[in-house]
Amino acid sequence: MKNRICELFGIDYPIIQGGMVWCSGWRLASSVSRAGGLGLLGAGSMHPDNLRHHIISCREALTENDVTLPFGVNVPLLYPQIDEIMKIIIEERVPIVFTSAGSPKKWTSLLKDHGIKVAHVVSSSAFALKCQEAGVDAVVAEGFEAGGHNGREETTTFCLIPAVREAITIPLIAAGGVATKAQYNAALALGAEGVQLGTRFALCKESSAHENFKMRCRGLKEGETKLLLKKLAPTRLADNMFSAAVIEAENRGANAEEMDELLGKGRAKAGIFLGDLNEGELEIGQIATLVRKEESAAEIISELIS
Repeated sequence: MKNRICELFGIDYPIIQGGMVWCSGWRLASSVSRAGGLGLLGAGSMHPDNLRHHIISCREALTENDVTLPFGVNVPLLYPQIDEIMKIIIEERVPIVFTSAGSPKKWTSLLKDHGIKVAHVVSSSAFALKCQEAGVDAVVAEGFEAGGHNGREETTTFCLIPAVREAITIPLIAAGGVATKAQYNAALALGAEGVQLGTRFALCKESSAHENFKMRCRGLKEGETKLLLKKLAPTRLADNMFSAAVIEAENRGANAEEMDELLGKGRAKAGIFLGDLNEGELEIGQIATLVRKEESAAEIISELIS
């Protein structure tokens, strides 16, 4: 299949692997790119030196006969060391950057001046239009079914995609609640030109997430993820002791300061990377209820495009 997303990123199939914290290292990103999709490194959980290591390792894994397959980096724009992260991306000649969690105005022009393709993640058609005006090459419209940090609008993916398609003319990627062949086809039918998968890749063999986390998420039942922490940054979490404490605090009207203290530091790392299923933050999408088996990144892509 060839369309504007494939042409923009130089990939065989319009399938992008989300740049998820603690899941998206060079092994996952390179596996997706080798299978014909676009693999993204998740800079949100990497210190600058570690990001450089993953960029170099990913490029080495994707280079053969002096030809390097495309890959990219996902950068949350609220990252505390954003200047250093962007400097490394430019120095290492990363070809594609997906930005999120902030306005793309500050960085898009600089990245494009260095020949880098830029996509930005949005949760509304109004913000998608602002991204187009800021000069991004593509927009990722993510519905609130998605795991991890989420938009405040709580618009579902299949309501969001046609609204964004009507608002913008640049290439559009659907994200949130997309994991199966049928959902892939549905996203394209509604006006998307590609899909971004997070949850299914987060639970695959090459993901750097802990096996405890993967097994727990593959066993989730319908309704066992919830959009919480709305006074801080809305985040979809699987049910556990920590999420129950968050619900209790929100129900009694805890303010943002109390919620921030409850969240503390390192919860996502504890849950996703270290496998603490009780006190860790288990960020995962609703679609986890349809992911039941261990599979490779290549097997996922093969099923989607079969």
